[in-house]
Parts: sequence; structure tokens; C-alpha cells
Amino acid sequence: MVLLGVTLVAGTLLGLVLRRRDGRWRAARTKEARVDFGEPLGERATLVQFSTAFCAPCRATRRVLGEVAGMVPGVRHIEIDAESRLDLVRTFDVLRTPTTLILDSSGNIVKKASGLPRKADVIAALGVAVLPNVDTTSQHPDGK
Repeated sequence: MVLLGVTLVAGTLLGLVLRRRDGRWRAARTKEARVDFGEPLGERATLVQFSTAFCAPCRATRRVLGEVAGMVPGVRHIEIDAESRLDLVRTFDVLRTPTTLILDSSGNIVKKASGLPRKADVIAALGVAVLPNVDTTSQHPDGK
């Protein structure tokens, strides 16, 4: 009984941790994306999505990224089939789908997220690529 209880608690904790990390943007380890994605990059930024055929969250991610790319001029959305482009999967350390990369106008990776991102989070992360010289940290009105 004790072993069953410990397993249940450990599984629950692991599930909560994975759920919390899902769709969170983080700085990417690979800084430059000087590879051929098979399509031209956007003028200002590019949203690169790694998907697989049977991935349900990939369809929702495709919709979110497509909407964001349509809202922001010069931003392009590219979807890559992870199963057919294993070279890119290894290059960008894609461990699950959907995984999204945000590239700036030079093709440098500025952000990476695994899982289904929220639309507001994509727009905020895209700001780093589109407006790289703007300080996005909030300051107190008194300058503190």
C-alpha cells in the first residue's frame, strides 16, 4: 500500500511540473538558425513550429501561430514535419511536439517553447525578436 501511495504522489507531482512548463517560453541554447527550413524566413521574424501527424496540440498551435503571423506585418509561420526532418529535430534539440522557435530577422533563435503556447505569450515573446533594442522590463513610474 505504501509503495502504491508513493508512486501515486510521485506521478502527480511529475504531472504538475510538466503541466506548469507546457507552453512556457525560454531562451534557446542554439543561437543561430543558419539552416534551410525549406521556406523563406519572415522579414521581421519567423515562427517555426515542429509538428507530427498525430499530435492534437499541434493543430491548435498551428492556429495560434497562424493568427499571430497574420496580425504582425513581416512575421511568417513555418511548420516543419518533425518525422521527415530529423536533422532539424537533432539540431534544435526538439524532444516533443509541438515545439516552437522564434527567429529574428537575421535567423537567430531568440525564444523556444514546447507544448501549446497561449496567444498572448507568443505575442510577448515575438516582441523580443521584432523589437530587440527595446527594454521590455516594466519599471515603476518613479524610475525605481
